[in-house]
Amino acid sequence: MVLVIVVAAVALLVGLAANRYLRPLVLKEDDDTGMAVKDLVGPLLTLTVLLLAFVLVTANGSYGKAETSARGEARALDQIVETAEYAPAAQRNRIQADAVCYARAVRLQEWPAMSDGNGSAAPSVWTADFRQAFGELQGQAVFSMLISADNTRSDERDERLTQATASIPGAILWFLLATLTITVVALGVCLPRRNNRGQIITLVVITALLTTTLVLIRDVDRPFGGIIDVPPTAIAEIERQAQRDFQANDPGAQLPCDDRGNRRSA
Repeated sequence: MVLVIVVAAVALLVGLAANRYLRPLVLKEDDDTGMAVKDLVGPLLTLTVLLLAFVLVTANGSYGKAETSARGEARALDQIVETAEYAPAAQRNRIQADAVCYARAVRLQEWPAMSDGNGSAAPSVWTADFRQAFGELQGQAVFSMLISADNTRSDERDERLTQATASIPGAILWFLLATLTITVVALGVCLPRRNNRGQIITLVVITALLTTTLVLIRDVDRPFGGIIDVPPTAIAEIERQAQRDFQANDPGAQLPCDDRGNRRSA
C-alpha cells in the first residue's frame, strides 16, 4: 500500500518536472498551449471506470465469499451447540465447551493470522475434540446431525482460509502500477507550462483517484486485514451463546481452555 502511494507521488513529480524542462525540447509551441482539463479527464475516464469495475468485481468476489464463509461457519457452530442439547449430559457439556474454545481460538488466534494469509493450528485442537465426543454418540439419532453440522463448519472454515490468501497475482498489481506511472508521467509532459493551475489540480486529482483505486484493489483482495475487512462478529456472538448454554447446563464448571482458546494444562 505504501509502495503504491510512493510510486504514484514520484510519478507525479517526474511528470511535472518533465513538463517544465523536457517539454520545450520535445514540443515546439507556446508555453500557454497544451491539453485542456477536459482533454486530461477524457483519455483516463475509461481506465478509471475499468479499474473501479475491477474493484467492484473483486469486492463481490473475494470479500463477499469471505464474509459468507465466516457467517456460514458461525451458523454451523451454532447448530452444533444447539444439537448437543439432545445428547447425554456428559457429551452435551463437552461439545458445548469445545464450541466455546473453538470460537475463541478462531476469533483471537486465527483471525489475526489471516491478515497475512495464514491460518492457525489452535482451532484444530477443538475440532479433534469434537470428533472424539461425536464418537461416543454413535448409534444415537443425534450423531448424524452433529456430523452433518461439523462437516458444514469444516467446509466453511476451509473456504474462509482460502479467501484469506490473495486471489490477484502480484504481476497484475505491478502491471497496474506501471500503467498508472506511465499515464501520469505522460499527462504531466502534456501540461502547459504557464497558466496551468487548473490542469495541475486535475492531474493531482486523477493521480489520487487511480492511486486510491489500486490501494482498494490491494486491500479488498485481503478481506481479513486492512481498512475494508471482515470482522469476527458472527463467531464472537456464537461464542457468547455457547458459553451461556454451557454455564446454564453445568453451573460452576470450568472451560477446558483459557481466554485465547488454548487448552488448559492438566
